[in-house]
Amino acid sequence: MEFNQSDRCEHFSCPERSVSPAVYFLLYVCSAAVVLLTVCGNLLVIISFYHFKQLYTPTNTLMLSLAVSDFFIGALVMPPLLIWTIESCWIFGRGFCISFLLIAGLIITVSIYNIALIAVDRYLALSNPFFYTRRVTRRTMCIVVYSNWCVCLMYITAFHYFNGLFESFVLCPGECYYLLNEVWTVIDLVFSFIFPCSVIIILYTLVFVIAKKHATAIRELNNHTRPKTQKITSHSMKSERKAAKVLGILVSVFLVCLLPYYIYSLLGYIIELQADTLLKVLVVIHLNSTINPVIYALFYPWFRRCIKLIITLQIFQTDSALINVHS
Repeated sequence: MEFNQSDRCEHFSCPERSVSPAVYFLLYVCSAAVVLLTVCGNLLVIISFYHFKQLYTPTNTLMLSLAVSDFFIGALVMPPLLIWTIESCWIFGRGFCISFLLIAGLIITVSIYNIALIAVDRYLALSNPFFYTRRVTRRTMCIVVYSNWCVCLMYITAFHYFNGLFESFVLCPGECYYLLNEVWTVIDLVFSFIFPCSVIIILYTLVFVIAKKHATAIRELNNHTRPKTQKITSHSMKSERKAAKVLGILVSVFLVCLLPYYIYSLLGYIIELQADTLLKVLVVIHLNSTINPVIYALFYPWFRRCIKLIITLQIFQTDSALINVHS
């Protein structure tokens, strides 16, 4: 989360609050509700993927990583961001600002590449299922997930170091953003947006093309098979198409939430935009972490069953990890 700021701090002061106390209170209540929904929703996803052994799949390992990053956004990034938005002023000081920039930048970058890795995973699973089944294991995917977090951490650290965050960072009163090096602005645009989003869009386009071909082939095969076999293959085809559809919705929502920030970043060099616009754009990005568990709940019956088992504390029973959540 790196932003452009004014070159000077002269005459800067936080704007006075112009809303009534009732609206002010309502904004904080709504913000608290959003944070609570984000944290609890993603915590339910994390517990589901971690506890129930039936969900121990390579794809779900990536989904678990995404849920962990979404959880950290809700727990560590959203509270100060929403307070900053309501107050129209950064009230936490320089040290917390530096931590906020590092944590927010890391988690958003990890989330972007989690989505990209999910696209790669789905493409390999559909384009070369035999290779995917033999070579892509949960252990392999765990290594990929750990590597993703480590690479993103190294990138964010280098990005902020070469932009002077740890040495020459000048923080104006009430602000928590700074002027970026032009070279690193381009690097960040390519690394954090253009490259991963290109991978996501290209691979998901190929995924849906391949899925359509598979559906056509299965439909033709069913015309020459027994009714029982036809029922099995039709059910399998329906499950695969539904899985691809849900992941497609997940990716589409993510891109819609992400796009405004990078449009803002590009327009910032052409026209002068207000700081309030930046804060609203940032809130939109992080709301994606709130939406993801809602998507799971709406489209995955197994997740709704997991929620029921978790809330009723049945996960503490003996052998609860072996419960068939897909039934």
